[in-house]
Order: sequence, then structure tokens, then C-alpha cells
Amino acid sequence: MRSELTAISGLSVLTEPDDLERYSRDAYDYSPVLRERLADCRADVVVRPDSVDAVVQVAGLCRRHGVPLTLRGSGTGNYGQCVPLEAGVVMLMSHLRSVRAIDPVTGDVTVECGCLLKDLNRELVAQGRQLRLMPSTWRSATIGGFIAGGSGGIGSVRWGFLRDPGHLLGLEVVTLEREPRVLQLEASEAEALNHAYGTNGILTALTLATAPSIAWQELVVDCPDWSTAVELARRCCAAAIDLHLCTVLEAAVVEQLPQWDLPVSAKDRLLLLVAPDAVSTVHRLATAAGAVVTHLGSEADRHGNGLKELTWNHTTLHLRQRDSAWTYLQMLLPQPELAFLDSLKQSWGDDLLWHLEGVRQQGAQRLAALPLVRWRGAEALERLIQQCRDQGALIFNPHELTVEGGGLGVIDGDQVATKHRFDPAGLLNPGKLGGFSS
Repeated sequence: MRSELTAISGLSVLTEPDDLERYSRDAYDYSPVLRERLADCRADVVVRPDSVDAVVQVAGLCRRHGVPLTLRGSGTGNYGQCVPLEAGVVMLMSHLRSVRAIDPVTGDVTVECGCLLKDLNRELVAQGRQLRLMPSTWRSATIGGFIAGGSGGIGSVRWGFLRDPGHLLGLEVVTLEREPRVLQLEASEAEALNHAYGTNGILTALTLATAPSIAWQELVVDCPDWSTAVELARRCCAAAIDLHLCTVLEAAVVEQLPQWDLPVSAKDRLLLLVAPDAVSTVHRLATAAGAVVTHLGSEADRHGNGLKELTWNHTTLHLRQRDSAWTYLQMLLPQPELAFLDSLKQSWGDDLLWHLEGVRQQGAQRLAALPLVRWRGAEALERLIQQCRDQGALIFNPHELTVEGGGLGVIDGDQVATKHRFDPAGLLNPGKLGGFSS
């Protein structure tokens, strides 16, 4: 099959051991569980198409030879999405990166899957628009990888999650049928390929809704205690302001993050991105709570060291750079939040450091958590997860191998049905969609 791959026009074929090693990994080493389970997974060959036609030809070869095919963007994901569980071919999608169209009326954008989020957002801002949602890895992540493997991030406090109706408006996908097809899917059909880790179709282009561009202002709010920080975050999320980010960090986390030119503090802290006309309201709410606000100015003036780099999974990244024994969890908190947060803290002490993010879930303002967890072994992690569930938290387990395990923990019938339809032989990263059986 390798000789057939080299004959495809517009396709680079990589076979060096260093390439096979590099492109068979993503950032799954955040999880000691996945690190152990995925350590020996390697591609047999890596390919990089320059066109959709080359993608179609690779899909056809894999189907005819019964060879597994795993898709890869920039490899910034944390769940082993692009790790080839059964070897075969890894296909790099990074050369499909054109912005095909930006609708001048609606702002809807059609873009190829390998476009970097930073490049896409730069083009949108030039047209007075911006992305609604992006991960903390927005500088290096591709839009296709974000849709295929992400769930939310910066912007989720206003816009919810990627699978909420209205974000993904359409997809161009290549199937792994006996004769691969290039299909244009409308929003309703596209939903099943969202957060499916590329297991039920090859995403080559996407149509997304965007938002009007806003000159986000960076605010740091230092609070007198933890309960004040949590309550102030809730008040900011519920206020009538344009809010793009609301991160809540326990003081022990703040102390371990890069300081750059942020105010020095050993207090529990909020990191906010707000519209210019919201700054005065945040000042008023913070003053009433006994908190101190530092206005850093416009995000656009921060030259790469903005607050976004300290939030979502970048918070975990920074602490792991200091001490690799830290791992993390992802959860939606029960309400009221403080009783839950205090109970877990009493049980786990300094082995659990709180990091919260404001989100919108099914139209309601909620607090999610990405707590830092000191690794004490798989048994201790399972005890913590079970305690969280017993007390009402909804866990999105980043230490699980399958799509379902890392999501709601249940089989998504639409995702499985779509895989049967577009990948009936089950060759797209077999083993990753747990509910599928060929």
C-alpha cells in the first residue's frame, strides 16, 4: 500500500521513525492513565494531503486494503484523539487551511479543517467579526481539531458549548465507503460529527457562525477569600454585560502561574475578558464585595501574554510545567457550588486545587471546574471521581480512552449511526468510538 500512497499527487508520505513517533501523539500526557495506555501506539505510515482530492484517494486506499486511518490536526488535544490505537495510517490535515468564504451579511465563515484558529480569527477580525469559541491552545490548534475533539473554552461563558445548535452550520466530509464521497452536510446532519474525534467522517471544511468583533478588556480581580471569589464570579456571569471569559483561581494556583506583568497577589483571583462598556460594572460589583480590580487594558495590546494563556487547560499546562505530578479533572458543578467545593477541599486538602470557569449550559449560567489533582495513583483518582459524582457533579473524564468516556459517559446513538453510514468498515481510528460495532 505504501507504494500506492507515494503515487498520489499532492500527498507527502512520511516513514521516518521520528515522524511516526511525533505524529502518533497528542497532549495526552496530561493524564497518567492515558500515558500508560497509549505509550506503544504508533502509526505505520504518516501522510499529509494538500487537497481534498488527495484525501479522497487516501480514504479509498485505506478502505480497499482494510487499513485503519486516524486524523490529526495540530495534536493539541488532551484525550488521545489522534493516537492510532490500531496503527495504520495517520493523516495530517494541516495543509488544508484556506479560508474559503466569509459572508459579508451574516459573518458565517467557511474554512478548511487545517486552518489555525489564530489565523482564522485574524482574518475574521479584519472583517469586523471574531470566533465565538476557542480553546486556550488557540495559537496552535486547528479549527478541524477543535470541532472534532473540543467541547468549549474561551467564550463558553457567553456562547455555551460547540455542540449547542447555532455554532456549527455545515460540514464538508469525506466518507470511507467502498467508493469515498465528498459530502456537503447541513447543520442537522453535521451535529453527529461534532466532538466525535474524527471517528465517523473525515472533516475537510466547516461552516461556522461568528460574532461581532469586540475589543476585549482584561481585568484581574483579587478577592478577600474563596467564597467571595466564587460569588463574585456568579454575579459577573449573571450581569447584563458582554463577558467573554470568567476564570476563578484558588490562591495556591495563582502563585504557581506565570506572573508576567500581573499584579502580585496571594489572593483568590478572577480573570475576566469584558467589553469596554462593562468595565465600570465589574468595578462596582467588585468594590461591593471587597475585591480589588486591576484593569490591564485591551487584550490586543498584550503581545502574547494575555489572560487567555492562563485559563482553561493552559492553567493545567503551566502547573504541570512546574510539577509534572499534577493532572486534572473536568466537571460541571452542582448548585449551590460552595458547599460542594468546600466538601471536596476538606477531603483532599492540597492534593486538589480549584480552577473554575464560567459557562453557559443549556441556556443557564453555570460554573464548570478543571481542578488540579495531584497524582496519587489510579485508585485515588477513581475515589475522587466517585465522590464528585456522589455529590452531584457531572464528570467529563479526561482519563478515558473513548469518545463516550470523555463525554457524558453514555453512547451517542447519532454518532454511532453516522459512523455506520460514513465508515461502515469501522476504519476511522477503530476502538475510539466505544458504541460502534462493525
